[in-house]
Amino acid sequence: MSEEKHVSRKFTLRQLYYWVRRRWMWLAAAAVMAVALFWLPTVYANLWTRSSRYDLGRTKPADIPQKDVAMVFGARVYSNGDLSPYLQWRVQTAVKLYDAHRVKKLLMTGDNSRKRYNEPVAMQRYAMQLGVPKDDIVLDYAGFSTYESCYRARDIFAVKSALLVTQGYHLPRALVTCKSFGLDVAGVNAVRTDGKSSIEAREWLASVKMVPELMFKPKPTFLGKAEPITFGQ
Repeated sequence: MSEEKHVSRKFTLRQLYYWVRRRWMWLAAAAVMAVALFWLPTVYANLWTRSSRYDLGRTKPADIPQKDVAMVFGARVYSNGDLSPYLQWRVQTAVKLYDAHRVKKLLMTGDNSRKRYNEPVAMQRYAMQLGVPKDDIVLDYAGFSTYESCYRARDIFAVKSALLVTQGYHLPRALVTCKSFGLDVAGVNAVRTDGKSSIEAREWLASVKMVPELMFKPKPTFLGKAEPITFGQ
């Protein structure tokens, strides 16, 4: 019995070998296509948005284009209400842009899908601690993803121009998404205070997901009544 199993297995592996050998060109082509589909969205986003991205570590605030709002993308908030380092850096960068008169207001867009979890309010609280008046901070409680934040920025808050504030790895996708909704945007890399660089492998997968989103433009989880951002005289 064991000998039969051994012969059967040996025969199956031999069959597989010849099957692969006969089709190796097709398999190689399929592998190349899979890699291309995985990498191309990110490569395209990086190349297309290169001239629209800025870093306060290399560029003076005065050299960054003026826009109506700084759109700050949410990230993790701890159970005690403190912002994760990534989110702290985003808010700090947005406040620098506000203080330099590059923007008039801050749009905090993030997740408030659970009663005891509220990214926008935590971001607002921190920005106020850094000196931004409450009246100049607008909250989007249903920014559950980059796509939904950009969609709602246009349809709920009537944003026409914005500086997108997030980490450098995320900026290309955020810019491509907001530009697809007709927004006049530039991106500013959230400056890290620990001197290190930010790398996120999952951004490659998120960029692949971006393609069907921008092709079919599904409605976000929530839309609701429009609340246009207003600016003083």
